[in-house]
Amino acid sequence: MNKKPVVCHVTSAHPEGDIRVFHKMCVSMADEFNLILIVPNAKNRQEKNVEIIGFNASFKSRFDRIKNAPKQILKLALSVSADIYQLHDPELLRIAKQLKKKSGAKVIFDSHEDVPKQISNKRWIPRFIRPLIVRIYTKYEEEICKDIDGVISVTPIICERFRGINKNTELIANYPNIKTFTKKNEIKKAKNAICYIGGLSKNRGILELVEALEYCDAELHLAGKFETQALEEKTKSLNGWKKVHYYGQVSRKKITEILDLSHLGTVTLHPTPSYVEAYPIKLFEYMSAGIAVLASDFPLYRTLIEKYDCGCFVDPLDIQKTAETIQIMLEQKEQTRRQGQNGYKAVVTEYNWGKEKKKLISFYNKTLSINQEN
Repeated sequence: MNKKPVVCHVTSAHPEGDIRVFHKMCVSMADEFNLILIVPNAKNRQEKNVEIIGFNASFKSRFDRIKNAPKQILKLALSVSADIYQLHDPELLRIAKQLKKKSGAKVIFDSHEDVPKQISNKRWIPRFIRPLIVRIYTKYEEEICKDIDGVISVTPIICERFRGINKNTELIANYPNIKTFTKKNEIKKAKNAICYIGGLSKNRGILELVEALEYCDAELHLAGKFETQALEEKTKSLNGWKKVHYYGQVSRKKITEILDLSHLGTVTLHPTPSYVEAYPIKLFEYMSAGIAVLASDFPLYRTLIEKYDCGCFVDPLDIQKTAETIQIMLEQKEQTRRQGQNGYKAVVTEYNWGKEKKKLISFYNKTLSINQEN
């Protein structure tokens, strides 16, 4: 009986329950591989056939984490015997070559986002220095990724860039696991309920969305963590906040409950480069729950939503139009219900983790074979 290869996922920034890293990349792959997850501030344990190894990540700041976490992680990673190490954070590229050389294993980078474009839009980085940091990081990323064993990313645009650096690049889209959401035929919706589930930041449109509530008969069920305390205070000071049911960060069970009671899910992100060129996972999660979507009017989003007739579009910066569209979708209940059904069918047939899982298994096996030949 052949021993299953060992895949060790390594993250310095993602939580232990991260959907992509833990539930998709680890739990769903446990039948094919032995899985290890090195993750900050976790209790060492075996869970859902995944060995979880935690480390103390009580860093003073983001910069402190970027500086010191990779050193801790390298030591931990070398303490386990893995065939594949998958790095989930850009700061871990610093240890990629050392890890490959000292372990003799394969090392791949999972680029969850287009980091150079993200840097150009980071508010915490002074605007005047962002172009320089983008150039430095891009060069650094290229130098590391050309010498490791492969790259995974989430959009065709990002993968196209990486294929110019490393031919062994694979698109593993962040589509939902349809087993996570059980669509019920008869669900009692809350009156005029809409939802947003995800990170709460200015660029994700939380201010405009809450402002829009003042001009329509809707109640927003909101789950997620605010990017800053100042943003939270500003959002809660808006008149529309009285129509918000805020849950904070919640479990997958609670997310399912929120989706079940909602008529539509919102994904009105600002037109930043990283959002315009990539599908947000929450869009597919709304679809997989069988509810219509209200999305930013980006060409990429329009292609999908028009194809399957699973929602409506707005300019995310137009508060009045957003309010008007929400009102129309809530009033036209049968059409909105049908759009939700259309989205669910699209996820079942095309946009689901089951298909991406098969691609990931092939990618791992292909890369291990290449290593054996070398």
